Parts: sequence; structure tokens; C-alpha cells
Amino acid sequence: YGFINTCLKSLVVEKYGEETWEKLRLQAGVQDSFLTFEVYKDEITMQLVDKACKVLGVPADVVLREFGKYFFEFCKRSGYDHMLRTLGGNLYEFIENLDALHSYLSLSYQEMNAPSFRVEKNEDGSMHLHYYSDRRGLCHIVPGIIGAAALDFFNIEISMKIVNQTEEEERTGKKEHIVFLVTQTPLFPCKERNELSSSSQCLVDSEKQIENQLNKEDLEKAKNANGDRGNSICPVKKSHWKTLRGIITLGKGKLLRGFDPVYPKSLWIDTKTFCNGLPFHMVFDKELKVKQAGVSIQKIVPGLQTMGICLDQYFRIVHPEVPFTISSIQKFINSQFVFQTRREMMPESWKERPMLELRGQMMWMEPLQCMLYLCSPLLRTLHELEERQMHLADIAPHDATRDLILLNQQRLAEMELSNQLERKKEELRILSKHLEEEKKKTEALLYAMLPQHVANQLKEGKRVEAGEFKECTILFSDVVTFTNICAQCEPIQIVLMLNSMYLRFDRLTTVHDVYKVETIGDAYMVVGGVPVPVPTHAERVANFALGMIMAAKGVQNPVSGNPIQIRVGIHTGPVLAGVVGEKMPRYCLFGDTVNIASRMESHGVPSKIHLSSSAYQCLKYKNFEITERGEIEVKGKGKMHTYFLIRNKSATENEIMGRP
Repeated sequence: YGFINTCLKSLVVEKYGEETWEKLRLQAGVQDSFLTFEVYKDEITMQLVDKACKVLGVPADVVLREFGKYFFEFCKRSGYDHMLRTLGGNLYEFIENLDALHSYLSLSYQEMNAPSFRVEKNEDGSMHLHYYSDRRGLCHIVPGIIGAAALDFFNIEISMKIVNQTEEEERTGKKEHIVFLVTQTPLFPCKERNELSSSSQCLVDSEKQIENQLNKEDLEKAKNANGDRGNSICPVKKSHWKTLRGIITLGKGKLLRGFDPVYPKSLWIDTKTFCNGLPFHMVFDKELKVKQAGVSIQKIVPGLQTMGICLDQYFRIVHPEVPFTISSIQKFINSQFVFQTRREMMPESWKERPMLELRGQMMWMEPLQCMLYLCSPLLRTLHELEERQMHLADIAPHDATRDLILLNQQRLAEMELSNQLERKKEELRILSKHLEEEKKKTEALLYAMLPQHVANQLKEGKRVEAGEFKECTILFSDVVTFTNICAQCEPIQIVLMLNSMYLRFDRLTTVHDVYKVETIGDAYMVVGGVPVPVPTHAERVANFALGMIMAAKGVQNPVSGNPIQIRVGIHTGPVLAGVVGEKMPRYCLFGDTVNIASRMESHGVPSKIHLSSSAYQCLKYKNFEITERGEIEVKGKGKMHTYFLIRNKSATENEIMGRP
């Protein structure tokens, strides 16, 4: 069930982090989440365990033992704490009743294929735990679970060692059978040990005082009795101390009454009342011959009215999976037994119905050399009761099965609701994940159009105020003879050429951390120091410009087939920047600096980077090779002293292009 896989995911996430789980599940090729009541293939769990061993670099037995410990805690956190805590008063009883717990849980988890446990006490206080499972290689989970339960519930530390590992022969079907030797060590905190030893010593001292007192009292009584009877000699009564000592609990001071059951000389119940009062019971001998059966079983399986017939003719054992023999039943006598009727032996009216299953306990009656099977119908819901054409009246009023069917009916309805909620939750989680992915795409698109802090302000509905930047560096570029190229080419060829060029330029904006303002036709505009002011704005734009010249060599002119040529112009100065418009808003730059940068480009030379004097002043001491162009006439500006940027003396071509 998904409960197991969810537990495994929780363990990995809690101890090793979400990234480790993501890596593990991708390698195993499984989904991210599991529904609690959904049935999954065993291969998924096996794959997860296998990949966990490889990813974490830990042996399988260590991973499984760790999973066993965590699974115990996970079950407690999931609401099974009280159920587990009340299974038994000691570790032996706890293990002995695990199969009964699995049997109860199978009412809700109907597809559950749980392991089975059988425990044997040894004279030295150790135990042999027999573990049976259809799944191979998972036996190391058991020490983890049992060890955690022993420590939590009984304050006992245990060691478990595999003493036998064989192919299962005791049970029908091929099952793994592992025998563990379990040794126990009680744990006492230091303070508790001291208190126990001091209280023991105190009790020994008080014992002597009480014993002396009781002995004196006995002697006095004996003397008085002798005096009354004329000094006749009578033996003194034995001290009452032994009786008293037997009913005082060590260190507790509570009086306990010893219990010895009392049995009548003969059974005060007649056969008819017994068979009516226990309508689902059977008594059979060593040869499996039926000696006695309850009235409801006789009604369902009329063949049982013929006393002396063999039980295995009418029933087969479903759980535990053992051969139908007295010796096998005696070996697993502490287990719950589930019998199922054989279809071929049922009356015609039962041929179309599901077969009836009985669940109960076996009791060996040594004096009679017979086995008593006290059982009830194994029914989960009212629907199953109806399918077998049975009624609640067929079950004895004292039998808790009546209540169990009604309670489980309600429980299954709640489980279905829970399952639906879990499915909806999973659907919402997937939708939320997809929504988050779409949101990231939208944000990426928005951030490509506007600076991030501006976009965030617009998303929040705030007005973006225009900002003044006292110094920044602006770059313009265009394609040489672009008008002629357009006149001689198909529009699609122009689009492909510009797209190839702009993709290269866009990558360089990321490499040199400059802001792309806009593109108009073949013109490309970039700024450094806006929207985030930085002192190295001129160097960044200069390096970007050098990269543009190199990148343009990789773009083909569709007319000539040669690499295209571009002109680049750079100017440094103050600007005003702000968002313009509501529909398709743009982050625009205003000021004379923009005009001069544009003039530097238009008055430039093909495949050269044209610098204004202010840009030159920012770069002249920054390890760039720059040559003087001299004075030129600039449209609208008059004469201007300009320069050409040749190269960066301290950076390689790969560094400029952002290549490894």
C-alpha cells in the first residue's frame, strides 16, 4: 500500500533532505507521492530500497533496519500508537499478537499481504522469532521494528541474530522463513537502579522485623492455648510470614491476591445449549474427523451434520498457510486460523455465492485428544453479509463480529472519503506545481521585457516612478547596408538573419551583466549602470561591444554569403529612466546621452567600436587598447573628438564571449 512508500519517502526527506529524495525517485523511475489506500506494485518499493543503497552508499541491511525503526515511529504518528501499545504486556505477547493486528487491519486494507510471525520461548529467557514472508530480502526490517517497539513500550534493549534462513516447508506456498534469536536486556536508569537496590535492602530489613513480630505472636498464642488446655503439648503453628511474603510485590508495597481458577466437577451446560450458544465452533480429532459443530455452521455447511466426516473435505486453511494436519495446527496454535469453505462441497444454492470464511482460535483438549475451533464468520461489510445470504441474526448476540461488521462498514465509508480527499489533494498538488511552473515562465517573460524590480512593482499594482541616473554608458549598433540587404532578400531571410544575430547578442548581455533596452529593426540598444547603478558600467558595455563584433562574424549575409558587418557606438553620460505606457509597457531611457550614443553609431565605421570622449575618459585607465580617431562633424552636435575601441588587453576571446 501507498502507506509503506510514503513512509520510505518521509524517512529519506527527514534524514537526507528533499534533494536526495528527488534524485533517488528519478533514478528509481517512480512518482513523487503515493496515496495511502492505493495499492502499488512491490517492484516500486524494491526499486526505491535498491536506489537508496546506491545513492546513500549504505548496505541494504542497514537501510532496511533503519527503515524498520522509522516505520514503527511513522505508524505511531499515523494514529496506530494506542493500537500497538495495547497488543501485549511484554515483548513475547506483543510479537504473538502481531498476526492478529494484521488480520484486523486487513478488514480495511483488503489487498494487504502482510508477513507472519511465530514466537517460541526458550529456557534461558531468550526467544526464537519465526518470520514468514512472500517477499524475499526484507527480513532486516524486522529487527528495526521489533527493536524500536521493545525500547519504546517495554524499556528493553534487544539483539536479534539470524540463526536459520530456509525455503519455507512448514507452510504451503513458497515463503521465506527466517528464524531470529532474540535476547533481551532490561534498561534501568542509574537513579532507578539505586532506588531499587536501596528499597530492596529496606524491604529485607522490614521483612526480618515483621517475621520476628509474627513469630512472637505465634508463640504467645501457642502458650495461651497450652494454658487453656491444661498444659497439653501442641505443635506451634507455622509462621504466617511465608504467606504474607508471597502476596507482597517487591518495592511496590501493593497487596496482590494469588489467582487459582476453580473448575466444576462436571460441565453445567447441556450439549444443545452449547451448540446454540456458540453457533460457530467445531471439535475434531487427530484424524480431522468432526465430533461436534455449532448450529450456524451446520446450517451453512449441512455436510457437518454427518458426524465423523473429515473437516478438510469441507474446508481449506487460508491463514496461516499450513497443511491441514493436526501437527501443523498445533505448531501455529497461537495464530488466528482462517478457514474457507470448499465450493465443490457446498449445496447448489451456494454455488453462485462467494465462499464463507471463518476466523478464530484453536484450543487443544489434551484429555479428549481433540481440537476445539472457536470461530466467527470473517465478514467485513454488510454487503458481504448479503452476498452470502446471511443476516446479523445468524451471529450470536455475544459475538463482537456483529459490532465489527457495522463499525467496519462505517470505517470503510470514512476510508473512501479519506481516499477521495487524498486524491483531490494530490490533484491540487499537481495543479499547483504546474501553476508554479507556468508562473515561472510568465515571470521569465516579464523579466525579459522589464527590469525585475520594475516588473515586481507593476505586479503589485504600484506606480513606477522615473529615476535619474547621473552616469551610465549606452551602446547602439546596426547592420551595415541593412537597407540594401532588405531590398534583395525575402522577408523570412531577414527575420532569420536578425534572429540569429540577436540570440548571440542576448547571450552576451547575460555574460557581461548589461541591460538590453530595445531593438528596432536592425538597431540594438544596451545600457550599463541602469536600472542598477554600478561603477563598472563603461567596462561592461565595452566588453559587450567587443563580444558583439566577434559574434557578428558568425552571422551570414543572405545576399553575399559573407559574415555581416555591424557598426557600434558608445557614449557615457546622465539619463532619465522610467516605464512608458500601460499596454506593453517599456522601460525607456531619455536624455541627450541617448542621442549622442546614437550619433556615435551612425557616424561609426563598419566592424569598429566608436567611442565618445566621455566614454574614452571612463575606459582610458582600464586596460583597453584605444586609438584616437580625431575630430569629426557630428550631425546636430558639431565637432566632436572621438576614439575607436580596439581590444581588452587583459581578457581573452573566450572570456569576452563567455565560453569555458
